[in-house]
Amino acid sequence: MIFKSSLNYINQFFFFLTNISRKFYLQSNLYNKKISKINDKDLEYKPSPNLLDCLIKNKKRKNKIEDFSIDVIWSNENLKQKDYKKLHSFFWLFSLDLKSSKKDTQSTIFNWIRRNQNYNSKNWQIDILSKRIIAWISNSKLTYEESTKDYKEKFNSIIQKQVNHLINEIKRSEWIDDKMIGCAAIILAGLSYKDKLRYLDFGLNLLKKITNFSLNNQGFPKSRNIRQLNFYLKYFVLIREWLKESQSDIPEFIDETIYYLGQGYALTCQNIKKNILFNGNHESHHTDFDNYLTKLGYKFKNENNEIGGYVILKNKKISIAMDVGSSPEKKFSNDYQAGALSFEIVSNNKKLICNSGYFQNYKHQLNSVSKSTAAHSTLVIDNQSSCKLRKNSNKFLNVERGLKITRKNIVFEKKYWNIESAHDGYLKEYGIIHDRQIEFFPEENKFIGHDKLIKKKKTKSSSFEIRFHLEPGTKIMKTQDSKSIFIELENEGWKFLCNNHKIDTETGLYFGIKNSYTENQNIFISGITQNQTQTIKWELIKIS
Repeated sequence: MIFKSSLNYINQFFFFLTNISRKFYLQSNLYNKKISKINDKDLEYKPSPNLLDCLIKNKKRKNKIEDFSIDVIWSNENLKQKDYKKLHSFFWLFSLDLKSSKKDTQSTIFNWIRRNQNYNSKNWQIDILSKRIIAWISNSKLTYEESTKDYKEKFNSIIQKQVNHLINEIKRSEWIDDKMIGCAAIILAGLSYKDKLRYLDFGLNLLKKITNFSLNNQGFPKSRNIRQLNFYLKYFVLIREWLKESQSDIPEFIDETIYYLGQGYALTCQNIKKNILFNGNHESHHTDFDNYLTKLGYKFKNENNEIGGYVILKNKKISIAMDVGSSPEKKFSNDYQAGALSFEIVSNNKKLICNSGYFQNYKHQLNSVSKSTAAHSTLVIDNQSSCKLRKNSNKFLNVERGLKITRKNIVFEKKYWNIESAHDGYLKEYGIIHDRQIEFFPEENKFIGHDKLIKKKKTKSSSFEIRFHLEPGTKIMKTQDSKSIFIELENEGWKFLCNNHKIDTETGLYFGIKNSYTENQNIFISGITQNQTQTIKWELIKIS
């Protein structure tokens, strides 16, 4: 143990020294000369700005460059980090009216170049720099056209210099999302400057590596993060449209990846009206992206009921989604939530049962709360999560000890639905396999659940709870005998029953809206584990 601790200390020390040395190198004249080797090429391909509609939230009212005092802001070092990143990424260019002054826009960029023409650790970060390249090139009608020869030379030079830095540093980035944005910027520069060998080929090869590294054989993110699925799909479609518009060859792997990502998107986002709150997801609207896809001729279908470890069964009025996937590998688990076998039910576009959602700000203590099993509609033993999570060097909670799905069975018929699955997350410590079966009888509007605690080895008794979270504002009423609870869901009434165990209600926190929280209610069944298999039966019946 002492040897291991000493080894970790030595590794951390050398890592620290390496980082310090690299920072000095990146700020040196030697490095500046290296990334300043450019070609005297002009901007040739100028992409349509509306291709970025998949990433940009469009405003009905466009601004004018004259409305901003941006040149003054370049010298303001007291901006909040979030505002600083937005300013230096230049994505605000997409909010400008095309009637804005080209002269003022180009003057703003020229002043930025004058202040930031060499590497700067604050605003040459991969995500900021990549977005800046994409924004400058995509808004060429304002940023480039009708400019002076001197300005064009400086514009072309700084674009290529930043891309050279990207190529030099992108492989070192630990953030796969940043690599995707950087990859898109390199590909766009290759298309715009007709630089196939240095930029385009490098970008496409990197994109293929990202695909192989981060997507499983179904084309679903190994992180099992639905937000990341949408992020990847947007960037792959964007890159494909750039290639298409510039009349360049579209690699087969891009079409194939879009096909598989589209299948995942169809099942988890398009086929149901409400966002499912599993593994890093929160409430969001997909209407604009759906319209974007339709406009460009993309149509995705998924006739299966399962993808990426999620099962979704639905008819016109009812849908049920359940997490039946194993936990991801540690390196893909930044946003993973320990909610194995948790489920959500939607009735007439209203959540009947939900999970608590995800608090995305990993620096906040509520991030760890939202990752716990207790924040999900599933089994909790001894107030412990089904996975062991531990903070990494970047302060993210990663999976230290994961779980495996040990069995799975799905039936989807007109008059009978059934989802059965089991996981071993509580096996090592408590000797228990959690086996869950949820049946639905459409003609009776009745759900029947069987949660089995299958005892595999003798251990001491522990407390357990099975939670069923409700959306904020949902009204509930408990009967005096504590055997049933009535749930009022707008114009619907449902009854929750559990005859053999105590049921109660409790106030909790709901994180469904990004980086915010509000109070909600949850129903829970409680009991004590035994040294033989237990089955906890519960029912949800529509009564009005």
